[in-house]
Amino acid sequence: STSLLNETELIQIIDLVFARLGIRVRILVNNRKALAGIADYIGHPDKTAEIAMAMDKLEKTGFQAVVRELKERGIPEEAMPKIQTVLDIAGDNDSRIDRLTELFDASERGRAGMDEIRQLFSYVRQVNPRAEVLFEPSLARGLNYYTSTIIEVKAIDMEMGSICGGGRYDDLTGIFGLQGMSGVGISFGADRIYDVMNQLELFPRDIIHTTGILFVNFGPRENEYSLRLIGRLHEAGIAAELYPDTVKLKKQLSYADARKINFVVLAGEEEMTLQQITLKDMATGRQQKLSLDELIQLMGDKQAGFPGRQ
Repeated sequence: STSLLNETELIQIIDLVFARLGIRVRILVNNRKALAGIADYIGHPDKTAEIAMAMDKLEKTGFQAVVRELKERGIPEEAMPKIQTVLDIAGDNDSRIDRLTELFDASERGRAGMDEIRQLFSYVRQVNPRAEVLFEPSLARGLNYYTSTIIEVKAIDMEMGSICGGGRYDDLTGIFGLQGMSGVGISFGADRIYDVMNQLELFPRDIIHTTGILFVNFGPRENEYSLRLIGRLHEAGIAAELYPDTVKLKKQLSYADARKINFVVLAGEEEMTLQQITLKDMATGRQQKLSLDELIQLMGDKQAGFPGRQ
């Protein structure tokens, strides 16, 4: 489908994903046809790709570096004031769209791009995303297969390149022999998103600390008893593990402490005889004897998932 409702949905997806991750983002939007409009506006309609590649570096290198690259790509000095006019456009989205539409009065491609941008932002207003969605005339992403909408996402609270991007690439399938197929899509930069979340300490503690209960390893017979209990705990959605080696209790408790595990279960000869366990609270040192059902009830009452101690 060529409908801009598809791009609207992509923006909704981006907004929802980063809201759930707790990352504040700014969603930048442009249109490849608007970049073609810039080429028409400066009088070099055959230089759309060159303009896009140079402008894509604006944020990193600055305007003078963009000017140098444009000159190297065959765009003369006298075109630079018009490039500057485009890049100097400020204000809210509607003001930017109106101003660029005026500049593209003589460009059919430019007007078509601005019509699409105007329609897309009309849709975006209706879905009311939490993130700021900003029309950015200099956004190019440097990839020539985009045919219309271009989307790029930046983290607000950390200096980082794009952490998500995409857009529309109609007829990209043509290189594989499937002509006339429209397409839209986005890609999330997992490595960069990880770096942002790590730097801003956004990972939930129950992801970092997965075990809530450690069973002490007293030996083969006790391990068989513990494994049966751990199986029941897993069925109840409680994260538990058995220390893998029969070593001194102090070492096993040190392991629990280092892993920020909330509770340790002691299941020795006495507990096996009584069909119970001894539960040790690692934060307070308090111990109590419980049946397996009582343990499951107690753990469920505390908090599901057992995030590690903070």
